[in-house]
Amino acid sequence: MPQDPLSERLRLKLVETVRGVFNDVEGGERPVPVSDEALFERDTPIRMVHADVVSMMVGGIRGLLLQMLHPHALQGVLDHSNFRSDMHGRLRRTARFIAVTTFGGREAAHDAIDRVNRIHDAVGGTLPDGSPYSATDPRTLAWVHVAEATSFLAAYLRHVRPDMPGSEQDEYYRQFAVIARALGADPVPVDRREAEAIFRELRGDLSASPQAREIAHLVLNQRPEGAPPAVQSLLGAEAVALLPPFARSMLGLERPGLAAIPARAATWGMGKTLRWAFRQN
Repeated sequence: MPQDPLSERLRLKLVETVRGVFNDVEGGERPVPVSDEALFERDTPIRMVHADVVSMMVGGIRGLLLQMLHPHALQGVLDHSNFRSDMHGRLRRTARFIAVTTFGGREAAHDAIDRVNRIHDAVGGTLPDGSPYSATDPRTLAWVHVAEATSFLAAYLRHVRPDMPGSEQDEYYRQFAVIARALGADPVPVDRREAEAIFRELRGDLSASPQAREIAHLVLNQRPEGAPPAVQSLLGAEAVALLPPFARSMLGLERPGLAAIPARAATWGMGKTLRWAFRQN
């Protein structure tokens, strides 16, 4: 059946808009090409989870909020990042790293991992209490990873595939562990049970702080360039709703009330629309 010209124009415009948010178009950046020589085979759990734009945005926000509760990860951002002035740029670079290591060719994936490791080698300093911190610390990297992995999967289950079999969820953790280990994280979960256990163990390393709450405010209230204002609010509300109660309390956030119902419905609808737009690309 021929494609309706108006529908096709709208679809292409939507794809162009989303790609503009996730790629530095002015700097010549292009979408990551999907490779058959990637670290992970097509149609495996990590590629299915990381391919969904909306759930990855929700999960990414949730993961970042959790990461900022770790004093070492937080201090690294405060000391070595222009996060306040270029939040969107940092989030875009993180999204691109995930895309390259999930969908790009093996050489590109390993190059991206090596580049991040070199950056981490130069990130370190002193915490407010005088103790040292380093971005290469395996336990800090473990929290960064488990916060991301649990968040991406939680958002995917909530918005895309709530009936995802447990065996596929475990495989997702096994696959994502490949990247985490290459970045020096330890311990790294390889299934749901280990993810829950490591999350509980590392929770003891977290602490609330005014700086963490400031970053949370920036993440939830600054609008990425090119994104409609309402989109950021919807994604942020969903991310906060998915946070564990202890994390919301530490960040001074309230669980969305009745507003969470239309927010979830709108986010679900947005995800369905984007999956339609990108399924032919």
